[in-house]
Amino acid sequence: MRKISLLIFTLFLLFSCAHKQEKAIISDELTSEEKQDSVSIKQLFDSALTEGKSYEWLRDLTQNIGGRLSGSVEAQKAVEWGEKLMKEVGLDSVWLQPVMVPHWVRGEKEIANYKVNGIQKNVPICALGFSIATPSEGVLAPIIEVKSLEEAKALGSKMEGKIVFFNRPFDNTLIQTFKAYGGCVDQRVNGAAICGQFGAKGVIVRSMTNSIDDFPHTGTMSYGDLPEEKYIPAAAISSKAAEILSADLKENPNLLFYFKQSCENLPDAPSFNVIGEIKGSKTPENIFVVGGHLDSWDLGEGAHDDGTGIVQSLEVAYLFKKNNISPKNTLRVVFFMNEENGTRGAKKYAELATLNKENHIGGLESDSGGHTPRGFSIDANDANTTLLQSWRKLLSPYGLHDIDKGGSGADISPLKGENVTLVGYKPDSQRYFDYHHTSRDTFDKVHKRELELGSASMAGIIYLMDKYLYNDTPVKP
Repeated sequence: MRKISLLIFTLFLLFSCAHKQEKAIISDELTSEEKQDSVSIKQLFDSALTEGKSYEWLRDLTQNIGGRLSGSVEAQKAVEWGEKLMKEVGLDSVWLQPVMVPHWVRGEKEIANYKVNGIQKNVPICALGFSIATPSEGVLAPIIEVKSLEEAKALGSKMEGKIVFFNRPFDNTLIQTFKAYGGCVDQRVNGAAICGQFGAKGVIVRSMTNSIDDFPHTGTMSYGDLPEEKYIPAAAISSKAAEILSADLKENPNLLFYFKQSCENLPDAPSFNVIGEIKGSKTPENIFVVGGHLDSWDLGEGAHDDGTGIVQSLEVAYLFKKNNISPKNTLRVVFFMNEENGTRGAKKYAELATLNKENHIGGLESDSGGHTPRGFSIDANDANTTLLQSWRKLLSPYGLHDIDKGGSGADISPLKGENVTLVGYKPDSQRYFDYHHTSRDTFDKVHKRELELGSASMAGIIYLMDKYLYNDTPVKP
């Protein structure tokens, strides 16, 4: 019994030391001003992890509204949801910013199959955003496999009357999965534009993912400058189906592939960016934006892409209010509409910011999922990049080690300027493309603590940006 008591006491001392060590890490070797900052950042994290609202907000958005493709009834419901929620949080002002958005609809569930030795193989498939439909009877044609746009171009007229199968996989040696995505996504976006000009009957693309699974990934495609009479239907098949089809083509190069989809491009529809702000206490004319995109693809619930970014952005404002932090500059939360297939909301926001002579000095975007925080990417001048990187000692105790030059986000990038500091929130990306643009992007895939840590991470860097950027001096564009 005495040994057990001694063991329990020893464990208690270890946990106590660990707790003290965590506090010591935050305060060690910091200036007096930095020590004050470390206390404020710790309060933001404590509040997010014990009194955060983001997870339940996300549950409501995803479970009660679901996928929110621009122009849809669900997108409008999300606008109303966002406006109501911002008012409940108690932002100083909340308003809707009108914007016309594309309205593409998927239609009936897509079908694809082919036969090998008389046995039919069904293929998981989904239409790509902005694609036209197949004829009502579908498309049945020989299929050619290529690995790149250049390889397709080299085929030229050999594509006529055929379906072209783009099968370039992610480079899984790349640790940064967004780089792997960037190395493949051109075939999804531009494949139909290239193949249509040579008389191909359709395009199918291997899904954009690290995984080998049965879930097709949708996403935007473009016909570029192709005349409308040369438009051809485009769809994505699952990565597992792509592997099997590629193997079957090697054995049966003359097999016929069939697919059918009934998607449609409708006239542009009215929608809104949802905007709320906390007015700055000293230089309200200076504006920091924090946001994500409210729309999502229709296959899933838009949880990681980008429901997490939406709720984290609003939670930044909630955490400021919860901790009685009054920003010196105006803190504006923006739920952008139509990032997925047009970025019309981002363009309209930037257009009106210029028209109204608004002085945006910084922005932060969350659109990389809701997984464990890793850091931030910075798009700013050298002086401000160096300043943000100097905060690594304040942020690294929370796992925020990656603070590097890079892009910010599709919705805030139109605000780019020499004196504008734009930041992209970077969570761990290893699981992101398991869910991205698929039916798997659902609420149950989001971990509550990871989501809340992301909110606090964003609030922490916004706190520092608001305090230290430009030293209270308004900077004109």
